[in-house]
Amino acid sequence: MSTRAPHVSAAEAVQAHLRERITAGELPPGNRLVDTALAEEYGVSRHTVRDALRLLGADGLVRSVRNSGSSVRSLTAADVRDIYLVRRLMETAAVRQSAHADDGLLQDVERAATTVEQYARAGAASHVGTASLAFHRSLVALAGSARLNAFYDTIAAQLRLAFAVMPDEGEFQLQWVALDRQIADLVVSGRRTEAEARLLEYLYESEGLVVDGIRAAERAG
Repeated sequence: MSTRAPHVSAAEAVQAHLRERITAGELPPGNRLVDTALAEEYGVSRHTVRDALRLLGADGLVRSVRNSGSSVRSLTAADVRDIYLVRRLMETAAVRQSAHADDGLLQDVERAATTVEQYARAGAASHVGTASLAFHRSLVALAGSARLNAFYDTIAAQLRLAFAVMPDEGEFQLQWVALDRQIADLVVSGRRTEAEARLLEYLYESEGLVVDGIRAAERAG
């Protein structure tokens, strides 16, 4: 049986890189995605870029309108509620599954929480959100499922689009730094029930704030 990694097409490679840029906050909602410019940037054909944009559309990250082009999606309050429902299911299940996780995955959780704290201490608020998303991905990784990890990559990018509507995203992100650390410490020490409870509190509170932010932006718009 072959153990080679699955082939990744040029379109999938462009899709993955654009998704990473969305997750990092480099491509905010409404940002135009021009196929000619992207083709030149990535050294691929316009057809390849269009295929990548179609894939991102299927991921819920890009909106394409015939004869008008493509842009990064703006999320609705309903989108956010659905995303947080998925987060609660995935992240809490992974925390429960951490009883079977190897030490390397637990060390990844510890390192990810430390990275969040380092950016916060440096005052790099724009990087705190990206690091926090990576921390939560490290929680999902505790389940030991490559498919869950891949799915969460899309969820993380969608979350960054939701966070972009907050009046002060930096301030919004900084309030979770201590909670990320608390959850990491509970998980690493094997206190899974407490970690799950704290994580649920975190996710419900975060969801409420993001939904309020989106509704405020819709009223202002």
